[in-house]
Amino acid sequence: MRRTIIIYGIAMAALIALLKFVEYKYIVRDVPLELYIGLIAIMFTAIGIWAGLKLTRPKVVEIAGPFEQNEVNLRQTGISKREFEVLELLAAGLSNQEIAEKLFVSNSTVKTHVSNVLAKLDASRRTEAIAIAKNLRIIP
Repeated sequence: MRRTIIIYGIAMAALIALLKFVEYKYIVRDVPLELYIGLIAIMFTAIGIWAGLKLTRPKVVEIAGPFEQNEVNLRQTGISKREFEVLELLAAGLSNQEIAEKLFVSNSTVKTHVSNVLAKLDASRRTEAIAIAKNLRIIP
């Protein structure tokens, strides 16, 4: 960020120096003032667009590769297949009711599975369970 600002500042100073040089040597004698002002506006607009694109460009995060589930950690936690399905749906942000509808089970069954997942991952909240599962590479 600082580097971009420094480059932007240097470019602005260089442009102003160039404009002053051109002003004294050529443009003031042969070209009307309106054209001179228009050229200055175009140059500063171009620099502003360049700086805006440079400063607001999203950061690209490189992913090491496709997700590979750690089967050893999954077995060590003792999470069953159904509890794993519930954990995946929790990670997707679904509520107990939505999970129950998706898995065709009752809401109390989902609550039981969620509490089992929390106990097996030694977590006190859903978000903590999801974070632990991600750290163990059980879920992506």
